[in-house]
Amino acid sequence: MLTDVGSGLSTNRRSLRKAMQMARERKIRAVAVTYPDRLTRFGFEYLKEYFNSFGVEVLVLNREEDRSPQQELVEDLLTIVTSFAGKLYGHRSHKVKKLKAEVKGALERLDTDDEHKAAE
Repeated sequence: MLTDVGSGLSTNRRSLRKAMQMARERKIRAVAVTYPDRLTRFGFEYLKEYFNSFGVEVLVLNREEDRSPQQELVEDLLTIVTSFAGKLYGHRSHKVKKLKAEVKGALERLDTDDEHKAAE
């Protein structure tokens, strides 16, 4: 069994690379993930197709509840901001937490403004 602790944005995850190698060598039949974004934050369908091309099934154990496109966008933007801010300031930095909170607030205000405009 392989496990990975790291961001789904990272392309340098040892266990993911090992799983891809094992798929190429036909040493595994399935990859199980708790949620799609644990395998990769973006491009899940590409990785799923990659594994499928070697006869490896990708199993998602917990399906996420349906989210609106706006909710998905907010989550994706927060993930990107957190990742880049972490690289700049260090992942445990107070600056990262503050920046993340500010971006989240701004995105929520935009979403609320859109809802008000749609209601008019």
